[in-house]
Amino acid sequence: QVQLVESGGGPVQAGGSLRLSCAASGRTFGTYTLGWFRQAPGKEREFVAAISASTGRTYYAGSVKGRFTISRDNAKNTMSLQMNSLKPEDTAVYYCAANPPPKKYPYTATTTYDYWGQGTQVTVSS
Repeated sequence: QVQLVESGGGPVQAGGSLRLSCAASGRTFGTYTLGWFRQAPGKEREFVAAISASTGRTYYAGSVKGRFTISRDNAKNTMSLQMNSLKPEDTAVYYCAANPPPKKYPYTATTTYDYWGQGTQVTVSS
């Protein structure tokens, strides 16, 4: 069983930055593909970014590419999402998710991930 806990959310003005963190339990954290998703009120949960276990390759939704950066520190069992140039449409609850081996695809689908955090609210004001 894997437990994920997000932190770092909060209010921010448009154009500002936030850094979200996800702390995970489990001795095999380094083997998980990890992802960030978000869900705005009245909308479905959507893919934001993912980072693979083996190569550290990163994947981004088009709406955040160039503004957000996903990273991981396997030694500390943590993952981060650096969010820059935030826009009001980035307002949502952000969730981290883990996809343990054997790897499943696609990384952009919520059904690919077996474990989820409780979410952290990000509110961007104009």
